[in-house]
Parts: sequence; C-alpha cells; structure tokens
Amino acid sequence: MSKRIVRPQIDATPIVQMLAPESLDDPPALGRDPFEALAGPDPLIERLDALERRSPQIGLPAPPLRARTPRPIETPRTPRIPRRSRQASVPTLAEVELPPPSGVVDRLLDEDSRRVLAALTHLVDGESALDPFGFSPATTKSAFPLVHALYRGYFRVKSEGHEHLPKEGGAILACNHAGLLPFDAAMSIVDVALNTDPPRLARAVVDRWAGALPFVNILYSRLGQIIGTRENFAELLDEGQLVLVFPEGMNGVRKTITQRYRLQTFRVGFIEQALRAGVPIVPMAVVGSDDQTPILYDVKPLAKWLGLPVAPITPTFPLFGPLGLLPYPVSYRIVYGEPLDFSERFGPEGAQDARLVRYLANQVRGQVRRLIDRHR
Repeated sequence: MSKRIVRPQIDATPIVQMLAPESLDDPPALGRDPFEALAGPDPLIERLDALERRSPQIGLPAPPLRARTPRPIETPRTPRIPRRSRQASVPTLAEVELPPPSGVVDRLLDEDSRRVLAALTHLVDGESALDPFGFSPATTKSAFPLVHALYRGYFRVKSEGHEHLPKEGGAILACNHAGLLPFDAAMSIVDVALNTDPPRLARAVVDRWAGALPFVNILYSRLGQIIGTRENFAELLDEGQLVLVFPEGMNGVRKTITQRYRLQTFRVGFIEQALRAGVPIVPMAVVGSDDQTPILYDVKPLAKWLGLPVAPITPTFPLFGPLGLLPYPVSYRIVYGEPLDFSERFGPEGAQDARLVRYLANQVRGQVRRLIDRHR
C-alpha cells in the first residue's frame, strides 16, 4: 500500500502573523543545538495546549499573539534536491540470497530475521566492516537474538500502522519516551526492521551524556545509533535514512508514576531538521513503556551530584541493587500515525522562525498524544 502524506490544513493568517517583522527579531532557531533542553515553560505551548483541549482537530490555527498587519509569505520556493539515498541500495527480502545457517547465531534466528539482517548488511559499502556512522552488521547480528527474544517473548510487542513507514527516502519518526532504560527505543528499531520491505534501519538519536559512557557509546554506534548533533542528523536525512527521535528527551525518561503517559514538552530540533531536509515526520507512540519501571521519586540533588540525568527510587531499586532497574514484563503496543509533511508549505526557511518551529512541534506532539490515548 502506498504511503499517504497528510498535509495539515493550517490557516495561513496566524502563521503569517508569526512571520511578521516583530517575530524576525527572535534569535534563529538553528543558532543553538537542536537537542538542547528548553529553559522554563513556553507560554505559546501553554496556549496551544489549552486550545487543543477544546478541539481535537490537528491543524487548528493558533490564536494571534498580537494584533499586526499580515505580511505575505514569499513564493515560490526552489525545491531542495537531496543527495543520493543510501537506503535505495538495500534489497527487498525476496532478493536476498540467504546462505545455509552457520554458527550458533544463525540457528537461534528464524528465516525472516536472517533475511532482514542480510539485507541490512548492504548499508555498508564495499569491504568495510562499518558504515560512516559506525554501524556494524556483524555486531547487530550477534545482538539480535537477545533483542528479538525481548521483542517476541518478554515485551510481546504488537504493532500497527506499518503502511505509514516510507519504503525509501529520509523521514523522521517522532516518538514518546519513558521507562528509565531505553527498551522502547530498542523495540521500536526491531519493529521497524521486521515490518518494512526493503528492511529499514531506524537510527535512534542518543542523548549526548550517553556518548561519554565507556563501552555503551561504542555499542550504540555499532548497533546503528547516533549522538544527537545537527551534523549527524542532517547527514542521515540527506542519505535518505530513517531517524528515530524522542522529542521529550530525558524529561520523558525520568517521569514519575504520577506523570504516566503525560507527554512532556517537545524539543524542536527535529522540526528544524525536517524543514531543512524536506522530509516528512511520522508520529509514533509506544504504549507500555511508561509501566515498565515506575519511578516513585527522582532524587534530583543526588542525580546532579553523580552527574546522571536521573536518580530514581522505584519499587525494586535500590532495594535489589542493579537488578532493580530491570523492566517489568509489560506488553508493548507500537503505533505509527500518518506522516506529516510541513516542508512543502513552509520550506527550509521556515526553520529560521522560532515561533513557527515551536508551533509545528506542538502539532506533532498533539498527534503522538492522540495515538497514545487511542491505544492505551
């Protein structure tokens, strides 16, 4: 089934008002790291949240921020020409030449999983063992039996909406985040790979602090994940790859039990990158991760002293030591929504307007929230 792009019907007047001369005095949205946490609550988000509670329709125009004369949006734009897509070289499952099983790993995997892993080896060019971002097909194959067992047997993942995943070309998957340890990211990556043909590797954006952890940073890289920098993000999209982002950042991970399934403020870097690269955004929801490790309390002074993003107290941690951090065997449900393409309407120059970027991020946040509410 061909994917359908949803182009939100947004009234142009409020957006034009946001593009009026007063808003051009705001600092450029890309003048900072797109994954940098926001400082304090954004009054625009609070107004938009109140508006969305009155109407569930995506694309409802935001109220004018102040009275002023609208300025026409400049048209037409020069279409952006993306670079060669690396993803196009991955064969379909039917085209994969699968050798006979050899070794313990092959015998632990079913034929479908072996075909997916064999197809993903084509992401690496020539005789190299790694792709330019450090992805290792050999390491991924070695880790896949354990991750696949968690996917099938422990979290018992069910998913739907795979028709919204693009078969080729760059795109951003924007997902909610919870659960203390990133099992939601691992299960999402496996689900995307197993439910696309040709198989697609979702490159999850990792918070910068994880890049400083010995061994863990290398493992993430070998499994195809990236540290969240503008350069990495832009290059992956230019090469036509899928990028998985969690716009809540660490605020989603350290949610306490009283905040279960309540989306935190979305960072805006993924909107900026989508506009600049001209790619769609696929809203995505993981239901179940909020229940896997309920945090009773976050000891923030201790976390700050240890240099960690969170110092949790859970029903099992620190009572049972490191084992107390293991997730409960909850059932996961992963849902993909219809893609949102803002780039055709606002173009790359839209990434320079901080208010527009914030407004669009809230639109995606609203879609993710509706997916969660619909499938809980």
